[in-house]
Amino acid sequence: MTTLTGRPHTALLVVDVQNGVVGGAHDRDRVVATIAGLVDRARDAAVPVVWVQHRSDDLPPDSEQWRIVPELSRRDDEPLVHKAYGDSFEDTDLEPVLAAAGVGRLVVTGAQTDACIRSTLHGAFTRGYDATLVADAHTTEDLSAYGAPPPAQVIAHTNLYWSFQTAPGRTAGTVEAAEVDFAP
Repeated sequence: MTTLTGRPHTALLVVDVQNGVVGGAHDRDRVVATIAGLVDRARDAAVPVVWVQHRSDDLPPDSEQWRIVPELSRRDDEPLVHKAYGDSFEDTDLEPVLAAAGVGRLVVTGAQTDACIRSTLHGAFTRGYDATLVADAHTTEDLSAYGAPPPAQVIAHTNLYWSFQTAPGRTAGTVEAAEVDFAP
């Protein structure tokens, strides 16, 4: 259970599923469709959906690259967190947004596996959140030209090591989208 007192609720976190982030990502269409299904399920279960949107020189605000992919649509009443660092908590209002909703457990999806997803998972976990990675709802681009393993291996490795993550008073792990349980 979360180490955050009085935070029994769960939220779905959708990290950086933006045109310029997932445009060339591994298995893009399937991952985006999986995330869309999770968004629908979260909404049906009255679970908050929190959107995270990265900005950088390559993703300037209001540009086409910066926009969330057209297959996903954020509702006006769903929080949108803007960030400039890998960890979605770093120098953002994510923590106050989650605190206001009583959220202590995160179900994490999005991109990129080897950057913002890993940073956000670790950031959540060290801040006391339970953090579940949806194993088939995150992706990354091919950075093998720079020495990284191929994307499928990056994703598999992240799923492997996060499935064994432990710390006192918190839970972590991975789960396939079909097995996500939004119950507290």
